[in-house]
Amino acid sequence: MNLKLNLVCALTLAVVAAGCSSDKEKIVFLSQAKIPASVLDGTAATAQLSKSDEQTIDAVVAGYLLAHPLPDAGKYSAVFLQTDDSLVDAMIKKYPDHTPPIKRSDHIDLRTNQTPLDRDTGKPVVILGVEVAEPAADGSVEATGRWYAGSTAVSSYTFTLKKTGDDWLIVSVK
Repeated sequence: MNLKLNLVCALTLAVVAAGCSSDKEKIVFLSQAKIPASVLDGTAATAQLSKSDEQTIDAVVAGYLLAHPLPDAGKYSAVFLQTDDSLVDAMIKKYPDHTPPIKRSDHIDLRTNQTPLDRDTGKPVVILGVEVAEPAADGSVEATGRWYAGSTAVSSYTFTLKKTGDDWLIVSVK
């Protein structure tokens, strides 16, 4: 009797399991969010910028910030760029007479919760930085250009850029 009961249970379990696995279509409940299959299986293509494009956007935005007068520029002794040294060197060459002058990062004195200082002069400085977002569906890219001169002197602009040929051009500034 015990053997018969075990056999019936095993057979019932096998039939139920076979019936459940025969339908391969996923059941979607109304309470579930409908997410495209390409997102679920990881095949959705996400556009990413090349390192070269990102550096070019950094240069374009930094150039815009440097070409426009900084607020209270006279009270700062230097401008530092929050980027790699090759772009800093390029901007120093492009803007040799910039006021205040552009300097390399080894001349800055950063102190926690205090205004950054120029090691050469001991005076306050401005730090410019660029944060580049991922490309939008239309190929445009948003970037945020910031300047920082201490916790009470902070500002930023949002740039929309579009690639034409090999160049990235600023479409709008907010």
